[in-house]
Amino acid sequence: MRFGILGPLRVGGGESTVTAGRDRIVLAMLLLRFGRLVTVEELIDAVWEEDPPATARAQLQTCVSRLRRRFTELGLAPELIVTDPAGYGVRTGPDDLDAEVFARRVEAARAAATAGRLVDARAEFRAALALWRGPALGGIPSRSVRRRAQALDEQRLTALEECVDVELRLGRAAELIEELAESVDRHPLRERLRGQLMLALSSVGRQADALAVYREGRRFYADELGIEPGAELQELHQRVLAGDLALAGRKALSIAPVRSLPRAIGDFTGRQQTLARLVKEVAAGARIQLIDGMAGSGKTTLAVHLATALADDYPDAQLYIDLHGHSERTPLTPAAAVATLLRQLGVPDERVPGNQDDRLALWRTELSGRRALLVLDNAATADQVTPLLPNGSQCLILITSRRRLVGVDEGRPSSLPVLDTDEGVELLGRVVGMNRVAAEPEAAIEVVRRCGHLPLAIRLAGARLAHRPRWRIADLAERLSTRPDPLAEFEAGDRSVGRAFNLSYAQVSPLAQRAFRLLGLHPGVRFDNLVAAVLAELPLPETQDLLDELVDAHLVEETEPGRYRLHDLVREYARTLVAEPERASERRDAIERLLDHHLHVAVAIARKRELSSIHSLFVVTAPIRADLVTIVAEQSRAWLDENLALWPALVRSAETEGFLQHCWQLARAGWHAQFESGRLDELIETHSAGLRAAEELGDDRAVATILNYLASAHYRLGDFPESVRLMERSLKLFRPLGLRREFRNTLGNLGTSYAANYQFRQARESYDAARALATRMRDTAGLANELNNLTMTLLLWGRHDEALRTARLHLGIAREVGDPRRIGNALGHLGMIRHRMGDIVPAERLLRVALRIKREVGARFGEGEVLNEIGMMEREAGRPQRAADLHRAALVAMTEAGDRIAQCGSRNLLARAILDQGDATSALDLHRRVLVDATGLSSPHEQGRALEGIARCLLSIDPAAARAHLTRALALFRQIDSPEQHEVERLLAELG
Repeated sequence: MRFGILGPLRVGGGESTVTAGRDRIVLAMLLLRFGRLVTVEELIDAVWEEDPPATARAQLQTCVSRLRRRFTELGLAPELIVTDPAGYGVRTGPDDLDAEVFARRVEAARAAATAGRLVDARAEFRAALALWRGPALGGIPSRSVRRRAQALDEQRLTALEECVDVELRLGRAAELIEELAESVDRHPLRERLRGQLMLALSSVGRQADALAVYREGRRFYADELGIEPGAELQELHQRVLAGDLALAGRKALSIAPVRSLPRAIGDFTGRQQTLARLVKEVAAGARIQLIDGMAGSGKTTLAVHLATALADDYPDAQLYIDLHGHSERTPLTPAAAVATLLRQLGVPDERVPGNQDDRLALWRTELSGRRALLVLDNAATADQVTPLLPNGSQCLILITSRRRLVGVDEGRPSSLPVLDTDEGVELLGRVVGMNRVAAEPEAAIEVVRRCGHLPLAIRLAGARLAHRPRWRIADLAERLSTRPDPLAEFEAGDRSVGRAFNLSYAQVSPLAQRAFRLLGLHPGVRFDNLVAAVLAELPLPETQDLLDELVDAHLVEETEPGRYRLHDLVREYARTLVAEPERASERRDAIERLLDHHLHVAVAIARKRELSSIHSLFVVTAPIRADLVTIVAEQSRAWLDENLALWPALVRSAETEGFLQHCWQLARAGWHAQFESGRLDELIETHSAGLRAAEELGDDRAVATILNYLASAHYRLGDFPESVRLMERSLKLFRPLGLRREFRNTLGNLGTSYAANYQFRQARESYDAARALATRMRDTAGLANELNNLTMTLLLWGRHDEALRTARLHLGIAREVGDPRRIGNALGHLGMIRHRMGDIVPAERLLRVALRIKREVGARFGEGEVLNEIGMMEREAGRPQRAADLHRAALVAMTEAGDRIAQCGSRNLLARAILDQGDATSALDLHRRVLVDATGLSSPHEQGRALEGIARCLLSIDPAAARAHLTRALALFRQIDSPEQHEVERLLAELG
């Protein structure tokens, strides 16, 4: 490069420059307007500002002459400076000025980032930034030069911020911290840089440092500008403060974008005006598009085609979900839908919260900062989709529905009519061949009319012709006009989709027709060849042949080898056929086979996965298709991942069709998988149906069993009163049945719910009864469980001496059993008790050993429990920063364990540590957040802790408010007989 202005002025490609002051200003102005003329008046103003001499024009000519001589000395052509009546300019090649090269590099980097090529984008950004040698045109004081040079400096900072965004997404946070810290020091008012430094620090586990960066900025803004930080920086502060960034795992930093869109069809026809309008609206900022129309009108096809066309503009994530708003399946709840979307983003099941609000919060966090495209297909109502809409303007949302969704704010509606005749004929031509349509135009129009002008119907009917070259289009039109219509609900005047479906159905063999009808009974969108064999009651090879025949007939779509799906309208057609009265027996037998298959597979998997014995909980006959059950059961977790979403529909089908034994047993068989994966809303749905079935059967054992497992979902969700109520009912039923193991298990579970609800006396009574029963049964493992739970209850109750004796007894039995999980629990509880009793050295030793064991066995809740305890010890020892780090790690563990109340506990402890670091404002914000969450969860203990924490933050600035909060906290602690009431009483006494 011949000229450099990205730093001190350089001429000739090396370190050479121009020394004369006026000459430097003139050349700087010419290079700042590279490739254009600068008027004489502008140059005079830049050199002499408000006081130009009378000879200014002559002196300017002298400056230009000196510059040309200097160019010659440096080996440059003097004619590079051009003279024009309007002024002067420098004209040379595009690579001769560093600022021009910088601009092109930045443009290339932005294009690469938009396309999702993050590595290329980073390389271009860094190459552009490497051109800078300091502030643009440093050392030239002219106001005109400085004003234009500052614009270049701003471009550099913007490019740096964009580069940092890319590098954070590439997971290079650790490498950025030093550079970002220096940049924030030089530019303390740039909130984006400050936020990026906070994000980088949080990404490497330095949350305390990230909070310090925010506090420093907040003080600076207040001192210099008299304002608070902007909303985006404040929100980021809240997320760092609460540990949300650590919880989200910062998937936005992942290098791998998410691609979940279905394949766009190649013969997309019609809708060109609609498509062009939608593209234009999106470009203008309409980020929510509502596409509605009747069944089969091509809503999904249009949405997917539009999404595919715009995909490059949303490189971070392209997501798709069928909301089942208009199908046999119950429409997905927002909680279930967002769980699926989170899994598409790569969030593991154990990190998907059980509560809908928490799921939606995690969903919004995951999408923050991403340029994402979201297709919400087949929506039922506005209420179903509104909670799923992400914040911000970086996401595009395409929603399809058979209804007009008038309640979606910012939604831009597009109602799809059926295709007009010309579009319909064009689509038919694309399927069967344009030459055939051109030869029989009138017959083609008739086929389109008989298909109701619906794209799906035209496509299916045309597929028949495409594979039958000897048919005339008139033959197809005649067949469509003479077949009866089984899908009256899809009529549009005298037009019906059913005519097209009937034709396809009539062309396959009788065995394939039977298989097709029975496939309509499957409740899911997709199914495999094994399930098809179960429904068809045929060997797998014969079933595969029938599936191939149906695929050829376009009645079934093969999505991947061995995996199939039915389109919504085709499924409706199949169900209409199998629902005919003469097929009642065929239908009921197939449903029984379907339920029987899923039940036996789930039981086989559950027997391997559940710690407690599952054998006594089921009385099932031999499987109808034992050969297929054996094959499927070997898939274990993979089968569960694929089929767990079907469980509510299977249980619902069993209840509706009167297979009541299957109904409650299917619910129980799916319990462990649903509970482990956090599908608590589905667990409640299936077990509620199972409970109704068991009650209708009059089977007290089944009722008691389902009640116990239904209670587990309410316990995990923090609804302890309901959990207690259900288990009390379960116990009343188990007691007279003589099922001692089940009775003891439920009794212990009841004690745990009592304890969580701070009913310590009732909890102890339950544990003592369960211990006595376990002792009589010589059930060592059961006895260890009850001692473990009793220890924790006594600890919460403040009965430390008794808790210590119980924990030691538990440890002895745990060692006898040899179970590392139980040993870790016993050691952790012993450490917690010794800490509360003031024995710090042995407490720390016990807790460190327990932490190692819990990490080895993957006990995330227990790990969080121990981390919080060690964090409290660190804070009490005067090391609040270390304590805060431990509490944040505990918060991550508790969130992955799915325990919402434990998350509140971790945040309360984190706020105490932050307060001890001197940041009362942040601590107050976090305690207030916990108070809202704990109130929603009806947790008086964490409400009391939050109120006490708020009071501590207010003690020095508002004693009256502090007293009010302490009074409320004391009432809650007394209500649950918590030992923490004594500390609150002490604080109130100090206030006087």
